[in-house]
Amino acid sequence: MPYKSLAESILLAPAENGANKLCILTKSASPNMASWLLFNHIRKLKTFINIELIIDTAGSDGISVSAHEGFKGLHTMIPNFICSYIYESIPVYTNLYIWLKDDIPIVAYAGTAAFEQSDFLVKTHESISLYNTSEAWEQYQTAVNNSVYCNYAEVEEDVMIYQTPAISASIKKDCDPLHHRSDEVFLPLVTKRTGEPGIHSGLNWGQRKGRNPNQAYIPLPIKIAKSGFFPVDPIESPPHFSVVTDDKRHLILRVEQQNQKAITTPLSNAQLGEYFRNRLNLANGVFVTRADLERHGRINVRFVKIDSEHYYMDFSV
Repeated sequence: MPYKSLAESILLAPAENGANKLCILTKSASPNMASWLLFNHIRKLKTFINIELIIDTAGSDGISVSAHEGFKGLHTMIPNFICSYIYESIPVYTNLYIWLKDDIPIVAYAGTAAFEQSDFLVKTHESISLYNTSEAWEQYQTAVNNSVYCNYAEVEEDVMIYQTPAISASIKKDCDPLHHRSDEVFLPLVTKRTGEPGIHSGLNWGQRKGRNPNQAYIPLPIKIAKSGFFPVDPIESPPHFSVVTDDKRHLILRVEQQNQKAITTPLSNAQLGEYFRNRLNLANGVFVTRADLERHGRINVRFVKIDSEHYYMDFSV
């Protein structure tokens, strides 16, 4: 199946045709892919489709702590999203995508495409095709009986959750914005015109009638947007990417708006505004001023690129 239509055909189109639940059994998965799919269900269907994701952590020797934190965050934030890990070593021969209508399986797909953005949103040699629905459902139920929810309090007793390589001291070091490294950028949180955060933009995006006052985005200068530093693919809905912050938070972000001028938390624009207001010791929903930023100690935020889907975000002083 051509890569441009893979995500559309397998992950979106059945919902547009009446299916209302997607069950996934996969050898590997990323929170960025789950976020992308949830976002696009809202964008296209104006509602969340029920998604159950089971990841073969037994066969893949566990799951990274960063991915685990990402899945837990989505599991908590989105009631329609459930993520589980296989803890018993059962054979998972292929990646399964099973669509249901009113809890009845109606169509299934199988193939080499794991639930990763690299398999669904990037041109690869992955393949996927129709699969026997009853056989797929039987395999999925076996996985259900040998899995545990990602937010189970004692999940680490059943599943190997391994540490990702630590953020190095050189990455954590906040360099001079005028002489920065090739793998980092500094994004301003104030406008060039006034030297203040925007009145109805940036950290104050939601400061208008009828909006959640916490809604916010990080302004992205056009030069950086066009540089390829962030994933801004020329597709209808660009990939999502993860950040680990200097205070050890995990966020999923996306570049959006006209001319790719904004970085947001796509499933809730208010999440980013809440994060920065918390860092600035401000109450939720209040208007952010330059004085607030200067009191914290900086008027920009630094990103260091680790790979195409993972970044370090630094707002430390």
